[in-house]
Amino acid sequence: MSNKSFSLKFKGDARNTGSMRNDIDVSFESMNEKFKLATDEGAFHGGKGTAPPPLALFTASLCGCVMTQIKAFGKKLKIEVDEIKIDASMNWNGEITDEGPYKASCEGYNLDVDIISNENIENKVKLLNAAIDGCFIEASLKPGLVKHRLKNEENWISI
Repeated sequence: MSNKSFSLKFKGDARNTGSMRNDIDVSFESMNEKFKLATDEGAFHGGKGTAPPPLALFTASLCGCVMTQIKAFGKKLKIEVDEIKIDASMNWNGEITDEGPYKASCEGYNLDVDIISNENIENKVKLLNAAIDGCFIEASLKPGLVKHRLKNEENWISI
């Protein structure tokens, strides 16, 4: 049995023109799909609340990815899935520095998953583990995967 592989590539073109609102054009290159997304903050952070804050989109992305994989892999593994419910608890902290900005830290993410079907618990565990292994958002949470560069005149420097 040979292993097959595929790659997914998304590109983002993000702009901020002065307010707390960010407009992001995202393209899913291999599927030739494009999406216009936005984030904003509420008044407490200087925004106008014209779009969800980034952490809301992150929460939706993680829940949506796991649920999508449960549905997709349920079909592949021939495990019945009638409905899925996730109760997510996303916990972050901010520590204000002496200079004023804060440093973000993450306590973790807890997903209580309810796969509603007549399947036995062993099949539900098998399916959830497959979904976790196949969730690209969860795979992206490994430390060190996000790399940053900063434009310095005409050059890019790694941060």
